[in-house]
Amino acid sequence: MIWDKDADAAVKKAPFFVRKKVRKRVETFVREKGRDRVTLSDVKALKKKFLSKGGMENEIKGHDVSACFGGDGCPNSVALSSKQLVKDIETVMASAGILSFLKSEVTGDLKFHHEFRVSISDCPNACSRPQITDIGIIAAALPEITAEDCVHCEACVDICPEQAVTLERSGPIVDFKLCLACGKCMKGCPTGTLDTQETGYRALLGGRLGRHPRLGMEIPGILSHEGVLDLVRRCLDFYKAHSKGGKRFSHVLESLDQI
Repeated sequence: MIWDKDADAAVKKAPFFVRKKVRKRVETFVREKGRDRVTLSDVKALKKKFLSKGGMENEIKGHDVSACFGGDGCPNSVALSSKQLVKDIETVMASAGILSFLKSEVTGDLKFHHEFRVSISDCPNACSRPQITDIGIIAAALPEITAEDCVHCEACVDICPEQAVTLERSGPIVDFKLCLACGKCMKGCPTGTLDTQETGYRALLGGRLGRHPRLGMEIPGILSHEGVLDLVRRCLDFYKAHSKGGKRFSHVLESLDQI
């Protein structure tokens, strides 16, 4: 699909959390007309339809699962690919009946900001912005010190963006209070002195933007694939039990102890 420059610029003005969805919808709209070029008129026509009464509601499915492109070859991607996790979370979300729940709770038309959002990132750079969604998932790889001799090359020290690795006579020391489990030190170590202790996912709950923004609260530890799915299920159960009138998950979740 070819986009005119002014059409592309117009779509970029849409809020980031719906931009990908809007772009896909515009292309479908144009394709249905038998064309392969998106013009500014197409964008304006669809915008008018969305902003009319009830126009947006037909596009809402009650939840949104998004991910970065790490699994497609990003050099910063941690050992795990999130592609299967995205599919499995989508299955869990679809079976939870969030759309029906929202329709029963929200007075008036549903909007995109009512949707329950999960964002997944394949590294701590977090391009998919998991810190500001209802549930944020970040791939993680924790390092460990092995019995392999360290040659004191300082590759691990140089490559760590967080300055979490220092070098002593005995070899590398990792400060886990600073470590973001990005996996760079293990990849950079030429001797295997630093190796992977555990791979999995960090999880953040209750992030949001809007008038009163808040970063998600991080759950201690590293979750497995199944652990993430179990967390999503528990969060959805909590949300449906406590949210009234379409109130966001982050507004009803005050503490991680509630999940």
